[in-house]
Amino acid sequence: MPNYIKVMQLPILLLTLLSMLSVKSSAQDALTAQEVMMKSHLAYYYSGNDGVSNVKMSIINKRGKERVREFVMLRLDKEEAGKQFYYIYFKTPSDVSRMTFMVHKDPSENDARWIYIPSIDLIKPISADDKNSSFVNSDFSYEDISGRHPDEDNHSFAESNETDSMSFVIESSSKEKYKGFARKVSYIDRNSFLPLRELYYNRKGVLIKEFTAEEIEEIDGIKTITVRKMTNHKKSSHTLVTMSSIKYNIGLTEEIFTERYLKNPPRKFMK
Repeated sequence: MPNYIKVMQLPILLLTLLSMLSVKSSAQDALTAQEVMMKSHLAYYYSGNDGVSNVKMSIINKRGKERVREFVMLRLDKEEAGKQFYYIYFKTPSDVSRMTFMVHKDPSENDARWIYIPSIDLIKPISADDKNSSFVNSDFSYEDISGRHPDEDNHSFAESNETDSMSFVIESSSKEKYKGFARKVSYIDRNSFLPLRELYYNRKGVLIKEFTAEEIEEIDGIKTITVRKMTNHKKSSHTLVTMSSIKYNIGLTEEIFTERYLKNPPRKFMK
């Protein structure tokens, strides 16, 4: 091909690429705040059909003292943005070793939660009212682990959304009386729809806690937050969660997420 033809084609190629980017940008701009939050919910909590990962949770108090918990987390989605199961098996430290935690999520009802305490050989249901309680004394709540459905809140674009080229900036408030937060500001990545940062405020407008995505990797073709941090500004503490050995679409079955496996974890996933 003559060189002058190649040169002539370059502007056409650039225009094509710019046009494609413009179409993608327009499609994103057409999304409502509610749609963005739903896409973020799916990207963060429903990636793949199921998944397994090793988790290291480092809890650091205001004096800098660190406590570490290590566990395996299994997840199975029954339907997109719908019913979902979680199973967590604690490995260390010794005071929580062999303890298991299970969640059955259903957006149309309250979550069902159980915990197995091996020291007293007891399976104990956890009240749905405890969803804002600390998860194993960390700065993450039970709801932070399994997610809050976007339909529970009202969402609108913040004024800064128009000037933030990297993120959708969305303000959320609960539709009903809720003690988790009065207002939340979310920074959602415009490409992956993963939450990059979330700011939680109380009714007085005081920042009470803050979530940040510290590291994001692509695993099995899925953008994944592998290191996440929750800071409790009220207690001046923070919790760092590091996920490793992540696998998606491994063929988990619903049978695993039953009381039987709370006492007898599926060994092949506990390595």
